[in-house]
Amino acid sequence: MTNPMTNRVVCLHAQDDLRLETRPVQAPAEGEVRVAILAGGICGSDLHYWLEGGIGTIRVREPIILGHEAAGRVEALGPGVTELAVGQLVAINPSHPCGTCDFCRQGLERHCTAMKFKGSAMYLPHQQGMFRDLMVIGAAQCHPLPQGIEPGAAACAEPLAVCLHAVRRAEDVAGPLTGKTVLVTGAGPIGALCIAVARQRGAARIIVTDIQDATLAVARQMGADHAVNTRTDPEGLTPWREGRGQVDLVFECSAAAPAIADAVACLRPLGTLVQVGVAGPTALPLNVMVGKEILFVGSQRFDVEFAEAVQMIGSRAIDPTPMITATFSADQAHQAFETARDRARSVKVQITFAAKGGQNNKEAMA
Repeated sequence: MTNPMTNRVVCLHAQDDLRLETRPVQAPAEGEVRVAILAGGICGSDLHYWLEGGIGTIRVREPIILGHEAAGRVEALGPGVTELAVGQLVAINPSHPCGTCDFCRQGLERHCTAMKFKGSAMYLPHQQGMFRDLMVIGAAQCHPLPQGIEPGAAACAEPLAVCLHAVRRAEDVAGPLTGKTVLVTGAGPIGALCIAVARQRGAARIIVTDIQDATLAVARQMGADHAVNTRTDPEGLTPWREGRGQVDLVFECSAAAPAIADAVACLRPLGTLVQVGVAGPTALPLNVMVGKEILFVGSQRFDVEFAEAVQMIGSRAIDPTPMITATFSADQAHQAFETARDRARSVKVQITFAAKGGQNNKEAMA
């Protein structure tokens, strides 16, 4: 076990200023546990903070430990904690809603106006994230997994929860996915996991688009039936555009205007577009959406779906490991971020705090 006095953290001080530092770690207080982090996934928001110094109007204004996708083993229990045991593998929910604002009282915790989300620079002080050796956190945010589950898989619970919420939003308005033709635009981690959930929920046919062959190959491993590189094969979606559209449901995971246009072109009249990816202001083909009476549905983070994601990974109902394309040790954090930004060979890159040195890249993505 790492000495708490030399607890390593991956900290961003400003744009393109990522450092591996040491910080003290305190003993867990009432209702808290201390977790030895074993695996943490680099998310798109982490990349934006590093490459651009922020996301839109959200700027890094003080040093921030990055990371909000993580799993580890319980290392110490605070007073009053009885639902967890030392040595248990847990996935950590980065969301801590206030519980008292109007949205929380309505059961819409994902829209909490005072959300404390690990690794977020939205507010001052910033919410410090999970890329560290040891972390003290509320026991209620730790979800145990059974023996035999790899920490890397457990660390995928957060992005899987995002996808489960997107599917729930789709099912709320368009019914079960069983028998549906589903298009997923964007084959990054969220797209890959949306494919896995759609397959698990009984979709009849799943098409995925991207502009990278390597990520499309991973999407096939996650359950896609058809993969279209829209850059090298611009006519590849033609069969699904015919007859005013052949697709029942789209999970749009890229937030790219061309991908959204493709999605609307492929949707049948009265089809459903679930927007999962986010970016800045993006053009929408409103005339076609109105003409086809497309139902547009936004999907924001997750609520109860985090526990569901942990259960699905723990039961092996969904296996996220094909999308983990590289793993680096904490002392190679900068290299990990450089690899994660290269979508030609990366889907999900993780940092491990279990051992120093070494690199593990999937051969298919080399």
